[in-house]
Amino acid sequence: MSDQKSMNADERQLADLGYKQELNRSWSGFSNFAISFSIISILAGCFTTFYFGWNNGGPIAISLGWPVIAAIILVIGFCMSELVSAYPTSGGIYWWASKLGGIKAGYYTGWLNLIGLIAIVASVAYGAATFFDFALSRFSESWAAGYSLERVFFIFLGILILTTLANIFSSHLLALVNNISVWWHVIGASVVVIILVFFLKEGATHWGVSDVFTGTVNNTGGLYGGEVSGPGFWFYVLPLGFLLTQYTITGYDASAHLSEETQGAANSAAKGIWRSIFYSAIGGWVLLLVFLFAVQDPVAVSAGGGGVQVIFDQALTPQMSGTVLLIATIGQLFCTTACLTSASRMLFAFSRDGAVPGARVWAKLNKAKTPVYSVIAVSVTGLILTLPALWKVNIGTPEEPIYTVTAFFAIVSIGVIGLYLAFAIPIYYRWKAGDSFKQGSWNLGNKWKWMAPLAVLEILITSVYFILPLYPAGAPAFMRNFLGAPSAEEVPFDWKFVNYAPIVLGIIFILLWIGWHVSAKKWFTGPKITVDLPEGVSSADEIALEHEHKGFHQPPGT
Repeated sequence: MSDQKSMNADERQLADLGYKQELNRSWSGFSNFAISFSIISILAGCFTTFYFGWNNGGPIAISLGWPVIAAIILVIGFCMSELVSAYPTSGGIYWWASKLGGIKAGYYTGWLNLIGLIAIVASVAYGAATFFDFALSRFSESWAAGYSLERVFFIFLGILILTTLANIFSSHLLALVNNISVWWHVIGASVVVIILVFFLKEGATHWGVSDVFTGTVNNTGGLYGGEVSGPGFWFYVLPLGFLLTQYTITGYDASAHLSEETQGAANSAAKGIWRSIFYSAIGGWVLLLVFLFAVQDPVAVSAGGGGVQVIFDQALTPQMSGTVLLIATIGQLFCTTACLTSASRMLFAFSRDGAVPGARVWAKLNKAKTPVYSVIAVSVTGLILTLPALWKVNIGTPEEPIYTVTAFFAIVSIGVIGLYLAFAIPIYYRWKAGDSFKQGSWNLGNKWKWMAPLAVLEILITSVYFILPLYPAGAPAFMRNFLGAPSAEEVPFDWKFVNYAPIVLGIIFILLWIGWHVSAKKWFTGPKITVDLPEGVSSADEIALEHEHKGFHQPPGT
């Protein structure tokens, strides 16, 4: 073991957890905040998933749903900030679950977290490709005329390649990119607001306050008869619209995954999580309200599939609309880069503990101390997961088609469910541990007693909603009556309309269950110790006790 006196506070705390410093600790507290802020990316989620909120609930799902759901997500973030302060490791969520709930809990948490992160990488990259195509279409009529899903998919592939190359370079370069990303999101979002407030095209006006805060839409193609009132609308259709908020404000666990590369991690990573949520929630709400106030013809927005680009085309000139879309696209490219960084660090940490097939490869670092093979593995898996996006779906009629990509919703759902269920497991076990949990330098005091159960309950409820059918044609016959949808004779079942998130997640859970009982439980031992143990010391906990006895253990930043 290296000389304890030569270690700085971060390295000693990491050694307390059983790990030696391998990654390059070059990230500042601002850089740690920046990566989570970049992954949340109000220029990504608020744009790409706006149609979830519009089609499922309408303006109220956005104007009122956003702040309510964002406030609950902030509670989840506070719970995670407390955990990362106590355990600042790249394994993050997986490590916390293993420490608090045991090896089995860590195994399932790690896989859920990894699957969720990969799905988020895929969804953000595909969203960036879509919006890049939208932007160019506003500047070129020939480009607009040549639209195809294949073209968007090739742009998506190009974005994956570029962000993969960016992630293979040094960690310091990535920190710089994320710092720039913060200012692009702040300035870019401000420019979008200014354009939509002051530069509407001639004859365009702003929507009324009552329309923005009370308007309702059911653009699901027939769920509950298309009604915008009644229990079916309020308790089924409207909550589906909350995926806009739940998807946008996610990925903030990146602050935990980059904690081994962050200076003063016990404080910096904790603040990075909750601050990224808080500032994104405010900025995102302002953006979304500006979008709603720019609506000129709500019926036409619904006819166009509820996409935010329809609103821009109504309110702005083609050049201005293209400019707004281009600003968003660049933000989404920053977001994709950050998402890939976070996912690759999770794969590295999980592989370091031997939990992933081919673990030795994924845990390898290049000369720049970057997990290059993990980066490539995440990109390739995200590409495979997105292949169904080549399947175009018409949710309108042959005469008046409304095209969408059902696969995008499924990928988004897989990402949200995977990540949030992974968050719920260590939060639950921290709640169960009660006062025996050793809090870090940043903690909730006694507020965990109500915050933790609220966080877990919200995650469980939203996870159920996001595996439900979106359209009548995607609902099995036995659910038609419950959904108030046309019968299978009137609207035949079609696999193109199916939300395949529950199918993919179901297969994953079965494989994980089989993998655990048939193999993993025989050899998987959870987080491994990589530090050299002194004579007479057999565990990471004993390392921490030794450091305390020698006066070395002091939370970084205090």
